[in-house]
Amino acid sequence: MKKVGIYCRLSEEDRDKIDINNDSESIQNQKNMLIKYSIDNDWEIVDIYCDEDFSGAGMHRPDFERLIKDCENGKINIVLCKTQSRFSRDMEVIEKYLHNKFLEWKVRFISIVDNADTDDKGNKKSRQINGLINEWYLEDLSENIRKTLKTKRDNGQFVASFAVYGYKKNPEDKHKLIVDDVAAKVVQTIFRLSKEGNGYSKIVKYLNAQGIPNPAEYKKQNGSNWHSSSKKTTWGIDTIYKILKDQTYTGVLVQGKLQNISYKNKKKMPVPREKWSITPNAHEAIIDIDTWQAVQDRLKERHRVEKRSGELQLFSKKVYCGECGTVFQKNLAKGVSYLNCKKRKEGICSNTKGLRMDLLEEFILKEINLRLDEYFDSKEIQEKYNNTDVFDVYSKDIKVLSNETKELDSKLNKKKAYYKNLYEDYN
Repeated sequence: MKKVGIYCRLSEEDRDKIDINNDSESIQNQKNMLIKYSIDNDWEIVDIYCDEDFSGAGMHRPDFERLIKDCENGKINIVLCKTQSRFSRDMEVIEKYLHNKFLEWKVRFISIVDNADTDDKGNKKSRQINGLINEWYLEDLSENIRKTLKTKRDNGQFVASFAVYGYKKNPEDKHKLIVDDVAAKVVQTIFRLSKEGNGYSKIVKYLNAQGIPNPAEYKKQNGSNWHSSSKKTTWGIDTIYKILKDQTYTGVLVQGKLQNISYKNKKKMPVPREKWSITPNAHEAIIDIDTWQAVQDRLKERHRVEKRSGELQLFSKKVYCGECGTVFQKNLAKGVSYLNCKKRKEGICSNTKGLRMDLLEEFILKEINLRLDEYFDSKEIQEKYNNTDVFDVYSKDIKVLSNETKELDSKLNKKKAYYKNLYEDYN
């Protein structure tokens, strides 16, 4: 007995629903056609697998994955589709399953409209040609969508699926943002606390103590379909950092900072700043420009000066990212100080590597000692100092350098005192 698994798929682009609570008309038509074909051939229908609103690219479709698992486990020995493109438009997927895994699992693939049948060795080339045409279609579609989105972004239209925390989509125009009064007040509180000199940790503690839900939990409580991999309902430092660095709150819409590597690879890569879509006055501002600038200035200084001692960090503006050229900033994790790219959290740079400060300091000291061992000759210096003539020649230079050292020490101490008092004023 032939055991068949019927697979139907419909993507967002060609969806045609009669009623929002029912299967789309096209999906139902696919099912009717495939069920009738199975009955006419006296095949047993094991299950009907249906993915709606999913692209034909890749394999990350819930029922597609379930179908493949049942094929591998021997539950079905025929996969039946309306067309080969319903199964997949991705040539790699076609080759992997139709011409490899299905043969290994003794599974036959049939599509009715375009006459694909893996039991017919003579139509393998036509299956591959169809696969190639479908792939070209997918590539062209992806490029057209990318161009359309770029045009919308350049025209100041908001194109993301979900609004930034503090805003919501305008029900009359989903490409415009309007202020979410409840979340906006939280954003204003975060900026106020930062401007007053509070660090990320203090802001986090304050928000959590007030029982304010984090952005993910807030969206969930308000019925949003937005999903997060994190199950946390409390605030974290990364969230505060992201909010404080987001220009959206000043009424400026900045889009197109990241893009997929390709229509097949959904991994994000940074886009050069000159190619971003930036629209001033795109929506109502939550944060005034003076507050925004004051917070940005403070954040810059925060990463250069130690808050407790008021001393300039040892590696301040000395370590730069090898990928984007941005200066590395200091962070603290589990009591260990490390440096990493400051653009990483903004999603602009893909460099996620960190550099431990203690190991860097140890490495630099080691290199300095190696140079000293190579070039420092204590005997030669001792002989010069024992030679009074030589000492007389250099005595003036030594005195000048000594005075310069004292002067620089004085300036340095004044700087240290300035930064220390600055942060004491903030607190």
